[in-house]
Amino acid sequence: MNKSRHPLRDAHTDRDATREVPDTPQTRAPAYRLAFADDDFMCREELRPVRLQLELLKPEMMLDAHRITSTIVLFGGARIPSPANKDKARTRTLADLSHFYDEAREFSRLMTLKSLQSDGRENVIVTGGGPGVMEAGNRGALDAGGHSIGLNIVLPHEQAPNEYVTPELCFNFHYFAIRKMHFLMRARAICVFPGGFGTLDELFEALTLIQTGRMQPVPVLLFGRAFWEGIINWEVLADAGTISDEDLSLFRFVDSASEAMHLIENWQELPTRDKLPGRG
Repeated sequence: MNKSRHPLRDAHTDRDATREVPDTPQTRAPAYRLAFADDDFMCREELRPVRLQLELLKPEMMLDAHRITSTIVLFGGARIPSPANKDKARTRTLADLSHFYDEAREFSRLMTLKSLQSDGRENVIVTGGGPGVMEAGNRGALDAGGHSIGLNIVLPHEQAPNEYVTPELCFNFHYFAIRKMHFLMRARAICVFPGGFGTLDELFEALTLIQTGRMQPVPVLLFGRAFWEGIINWEVLADAGTISDEDLSLFRFVDSASEAMHLIENWQELPTRDKLPGRG
């Protein structure tokens, strides 16, 4: 019995059929290629809206197919080494931060064990799929016998995801904006480890969405109080009035995996903001 949802010939069949056509000047011409199977056509500037839609749809459909309903997001520096490799760190500070690799790994292990107590489809670890803290996050999930997601981005200097991402949940992106959406669309908590520009960008994107009521509040946990207070003077922002005092409650500092687990497990759900404190 035909399992197709409609009686029309499907795209896969026609795509395969075009590989068997006679070799003529007409069939070799770019105009003859099926539009959806024409890589050169799909990469044209005018097709950017279509590519944006495809990058939104593909991971969404695949995560739905795996019945993943919620995620725990890990952001953090790609340059932070594991403690075993801290002697190779470029700076003394990076070497000193290496213990956060172990904290990220342990946090992911504990969270994945808790997820597996149900069906393993809720609170699945998601990272950027790269090295450093991202590797530690995916590695911890594997330690627990669970799966994890990697949302990679094409960069000139990083061509492969870390080896601990679950292969069928390992995605690759061209557009940073769509990748950010996928980080937050299922997020139940956001854990941010020490990092650089990328980590800061992801942190402030999430805080801005929660601050402005564009996203429901979730736990935003900053691992390493000394690091975060050393690079950002949060109180100066509040004293200056560029953020409100209430905005300082949008995140919490933690220093260990167990502390983060406790805060997430005891999180009291809050309503989405309907006004911006300090405005007006």
